[in-house]
Amino acid sequence: MRTEWIKKRLSDRARTQMYYAKAGKITEEISYVAQNEGLEEDLVRKEIAKGRLIIPANINHKHLKPMAIGLAARCKVNANIGASALASDPQEEAQKTCISLKYGADTIMDLSVCANADEVRKAVIAASSVPIGTVPMYQIVQEAKNQDPLNVSIDDILRAIEAQAKQGVSYFTIHAGFLKRLLPYAARRKMGVVSRGGSLIGAWMASRNAENPFFTAYDEILDICRSYDASLSLGDSLRPGCLADASDEAQLEELKILGELTLRAWEKDVQVMIEGPGHIPLNQIEYNMKIERRYCHDAPFYVLGPLVTDIGAGYDHISSAIGATLAGMHGASMLCYVTPKEHLGLPNAGDVREGIIAHKIAAHSADIARGRSKARERDDSMSDARFNFDWNRQFELALDPERAKEYHDETLPQENFKSAEFCSMCGPKFCAYKISRSLTEANGN
Repeated sequence: MRTEWIKKRLSDRARTQMYYAKAGKITEEISYVAQNEGLEEDLVRKEIAKGRLIIPANINHKHLKPMAIGLAARCKVNANIGASALASDPQEEAQKTCISLKYGADTIMDLSVCANADEVRKAVIAASSVPIGTVPMYQIVQEAKNQDPLNVSIDDILRAIEAQAKQGVSYFTIHAGFLKRLLPYAARRKMGVVSRGGSLIGAWMASRNAENPFFTAYDEILDICRSYDASLSLGDSLRPGCLADASDEAQLEELKILGELTLRAWEKDVQVMIEGPGHIPLNQIEYNMKIERRYCHDAPFYVLGPLVTDIGAGYDHISSAIGATLAGMHGASMLCYVTPKEHLGLPNAGDVREGIIAHKIAAHSADIARGRSKARERDDSMSDARFNFDWNRQFELALDPERAKEYHDETLPQENFKSAEFCSMCGPKFCAYKISRSLTEANGN
């Protein structure tokens, strides 16, 4: 549906949603988002103009359905997929994309590190109606001589980013805020640099004794984004990878630099969101959300978890969803899902499902806590369905209808039990709902 929308703008000097919003123009994407979010069109436009909300929508991703990330919008969930050097299959990644969409991912990041990354990305974008993000550094290093980050040049960086923008990538994670002067901070940590992209940049700077090439080429990167309406996700190379490193000087110094880069992007009408911490004790989450808003001028905050414990291996989607709920309540605009395989291996389709649902629960819980308009309507409908033993309606309202029906049918699969006034937990004699209904009826209500 965006083909005609975009055709009208191809002669404009800039093509970003921020450019149009600052000019007072309500684009079709803004209208679509406003209707979907239940917001006034001009409010959405003003939030984009201020940088508090973004619509990542590359002009070359024509079948994308516009969505918004920001304080005024519902809390969103990103799903990470991607092939590895050990397992690279475009069709498998397309399948993960479809599963991500089925279970409600609002954006998808293709984090492929493989020889056929272009082919994988093409399949992912073709299968997706939501924005696709990437970390360009992965492919840049993959294609460098001997796959050595030291052989990467600024020309390589710009060439790769533009090539991916032409494919339709809607946002790029670039680690431009990890400056050479911050290397000593990372060296003092328990776990150093846990960001894959950040570690590659760190190795480049340390070996060459030169400044971060993404920082050096930042203006040229902004020019590319401006042409394709690709947003930037300013990556946190120095995010804490363990509780011991949370909220330390390394993390916060980089965050200040990301705030400066945000202002530079806005000067060129490029949309920006800020990536946030990975492992944070529960009692530090509110502080982290507030300090990002202050340092980064209310740009949308996109957090990885955060995980509130380091010992949940195999269950890190739960550790993450706990922190993500609190982060969303205190202002995070998008939650990056974590799967049960986090820290352990490459997630499969089932892991993707588990990660998305855990974080959809977190995002929805945060929306309710923030009092967003109509956020609780579905919950109230579920309560009615439960109290009235409307099992099919309960399945329909669940975030994962198939799982809800599957669990119910494990013990009571027959069709007549879809209208029974009990489940296998309490049976027909001890159901609190049934007893409560009798009490209500006895009291004449």
